[in-house]
Amino acid sequence: MKKIYIGLLAAVLGLAACDKLDQLPESTASRQAVFGSENGLRLYTNSFYNMGFLTRNSTTMDAMTDYLAVRSVQDFIRPGGFAANNSSGWSWSDLRNINYFIVNCNNPAVPEATRNNYLGLARYFRAFFYFDKVERFGDVPWINRPLDITDSSALNAGRDSRTLVMDSVLADLDFACNNIQATSDPSRTTVTKWVAYALKSRICLFEGTYRKYHTELNLAGSANRWLEESASAAKFIMDNGGFSINTAGGDLAYRNVFISNAPLANEVLQASVADVNLGVLNEGNWWWTSGTYGAKASFTRTFINTYLKIDGTPFTNTPGYQTMLFKDEVKNRDLRLKQTIRTPGYTRISNGAVVPAPPVFSYTFTGYQPIKWVLDDMRFDAGALNTNAIPLFRFAEVLLNYAEAKAELGALTDAEWAQTIGVLRGRAGITGGLQAKPMVADPYLIANYFPGISDPAILEVRRERGIELSLEGVRFADLLRWKRGELMEQVWNGFYVPALNTPMDLNEDGINDVLFYQGTAPAPIAGVTFVNVSPTIGGAVNSQRLSNNTSGELTWMTEIPRDWTDKNYLYPIPLNDLQRNPRLGQNPGWE
Repeated sequence: MKKIYIGLLAAVLGLAACDKLDQLPESTASRQAVFGSENGLRLYTNSFYNMGFLTRNSTTMDAMTDYLAVRSVQDFIRPGGFAANNSSGWSWSDLRNINYFIVNCNNPAVPEATRNNYLGLARYFRAFFYFDKVERFGDVPWINRPLDITDSSALNAGRDSRTLVMDSVLADLDFACNNIQATSDPSRTTVTKWVAYALKSRICLFEGTYRKYHTELNLAGSANRWLEESASAAKFIMDNGGFSINTAGGDLAYRNVFISNAPLANEVLQASVADVNLGVLNEGNWWWTSGTYGAKASFTRTFINTYLKIDGTPFTNTPGYQTMLFKDEVKNRDLRLKQTIRTPGYTRISNGAVVPAPPVFSYTFTGYQPIKWVLDDMRFDAGALNTNAIPLFRFAEVLLNYAEAKAELGALTDAEWAQTIGVLRGRAGITGGLQAKPMVADPYLIANYFPGISDPAILEVRRERGIELSLEGVRFADLLRWKRGELMEQVWNGFYVPALNTPMDLNEDGINDVLFYQGTAPAPIAGVTFVNVSPTIGGAVNSQRLSNNTSGELTWMTEIPRDWTDKNYLYPIPLNDLQRNPRLGQNPGWE
């Protein structure tokens, strides 16, 4: 699509060879061709959808989080594994394209309201661009005009303060919310007024909680302003947008949001939509089923334990939960669990036939194999062939943003709880605790995730956010803003294995699926995968082991150290960029 948009814009300009918008000529005739008609403005702003900083395929974006065990430990959290010369992301060409439009979108031949609509779109994308930069690097230069290569003073300037940049981002968001005219897009592929408000809610929640918990910034005094802005933006959508949580599909109502070819318009505000004819497909099946492609990401047991029981009480209140078998621990739980991982009853389609599909240990390290983005038909497994739409903004996140902002402000009421968390848990089949916010803090959440939090409402909203938005590419940002990066050091643990050399039937179909052994493998058993959990194999440490050696939870890569320090809350400025402009300065700890 990028080439299509750029080609159309080049045609408007009468350019035969220009394929980059930052190469637009400065002639009056060229500007008139673009900025003198609504069609020119539309073509230009359409090109923004292809910019590199935007989320497109969120099916793979949670690969570096606390709750997924993956093929290898990322360099970013390995001691000495990452430095400024490994860093990236200090690219500004997209910003120049946006600023060029903003500066030149002033032709009186186009009605002011129309111009402001497209300026609103441009400022939406600029806000998104800068949010991405601030989240990654902290302080960055604020640039609101297209820089020329001869503008040495600006090109060699230092960074501006977080407050200046984020206040400017908020101004852009407010302009976008107030001026974008579209309130409906049946395709759910473009930015509407509701999408602008959703982005505002997301960014303001990030900034408010980041300032609250990162006290080293000395910005905690302004945190509430951002939280109030987040809540206000979310509430505007809730009251005026006409969206709702999808409940069609019964026990599959949640999963249907992620495996449908067309975005479910009642819940999805914006999505990345596949197009078979254009070859625009995603790799949801390939990445989440292949033993050789992707990260082989599997949920940890520590996280799976956070899914409530169907009656709304914590699963970890159950006596003996630590030694429950997989087939038992997944019963009578939040219905999102069986719509997020393979559990008993999950089936797939092979050559038109329905077949049982237990967790596959050629893929999973923990036994908790994700299915959230996976289409049931195995014909999609062989490459980037998926046709399901990828939600980028959905109403569930809006509800979560509102609930969290209000909880952080200490102002969440029972009615607001019921309108947000209660609605989401209701779709998940949970029967208890839907109408009133909790009064008792869950000790499991405090001990394993949030030792500094005692407010039951904040704890439960965070639980809900982790579950509802799992694998949607927001978890790492959540850890950053909550200042809980050390969760990246958590043990990658899996389901409980009671004994070696004992076949296990994981999906209760009467057929054994996996056996764990040490040393020499037992005699083969038809249909059973053998997994070696010996402490060492061939003299080298074995990454797949059991926590108590011959029994216990599966563990993965405990021999590889992971280290999170305060410097990891920001990426280093890439070395090449810092050498070109030393006035940028390096982020703390990366010097």
